[in-house]
Amino acid sequence: MKVRFTKMQGAGNDFVVIDATRQPFAFTTEQMRRLGDRRFGVGCDQILVIEPAQGGDADFRYRIFNNTGDEVEHCGNGARCFVRYVVDAGLTAQRQIKVDTMNRRLLLTLQPDGRVTVDMGPPAFEHTALPFDAQGLTPRRVNGFELWPVEGAELAVLSMGNPHAVLRVDDVDTAPVQTLGPLLERHARFARKVNVGFMQVLARDRIALRVFERDAGETLACGTGACAAVVAGIRLGWLDAAVEVQTRGGLLRIEWAGDSQPVLMTGPATKVFDGDIEL
Repeated sequence: MKVRFTKMQGAGNDFVVIDATRQPFAFTTEQMRRLGDRRFGVGCDQILVIEPAQGGDADFRYRIFNNTGDEVEHCGNGARCFVRYVVDAGLTAQRQIKVDTMNRRLLLTLQPDGRVTVDMGPPAFEHTALPFDAQGLTPRRVNGFELWPVEGAELAVLSMGNPHAVLRVDDVDTAPVQTLGPLLERHARFARKVNVGFMQVLARDRIALRVFERDAGETLACGTGACAAVVAGIRLGWLDAAVEVQTRGGLLRIEWAGDSQPVLMTGPATKVFDGDIEL
């Protein structure tokens, strides 16, 4: 089966985009793994699938798969690439679109300078939203927000439509991302695993961030991870309402006005190349 795809990246987080409005999408898990394999396929952090809306007033359906073939709830950097693709491919003339993911509605806006702003929706702090098992743990409260002791780290836990654990470090360059990251990602207290963010506070409006992503390992950037880190930092009293996030792949701007308000993420989205692959 020959498949047409577009390779895209947002702040170094790279994606294979499949336009299922123009070709059938019925891949097996093994085909998804081959597509995402950097040696035997195209290679990517995640595979994004564009489908027609399934009803209501949404413009499209947005599906996300890890390069392991597992479908996941959300990807912020991918959402920016999604709107860049549908506008450039002529699938819509609108510069602001509504898309439905597995568990939420996103509002995506292509800005005049080419950057994309994603209304990520509000964060969720209930442990059932991740889920997170806090039984037997005693949290430390900072500014009224809880930090949970797990494997010697103090974690802020929240959901941005997908599960996140955020910890503050003195220096992201020396943070134990490759050792503590996988330990926390698959920890028994996170039943569906978790994305782990290592945040260094540089100023009240600027952080550096590395993220060990669920099933993907460390990536150059993670949009929902950036949102989760900034929200946690604001709730803990460390950050202001608008923050620049320095990832290894580039800069993201995150804004959050407080509880029940949506998180806004702005950043780049770039097409790399088009291609075909036999799966």
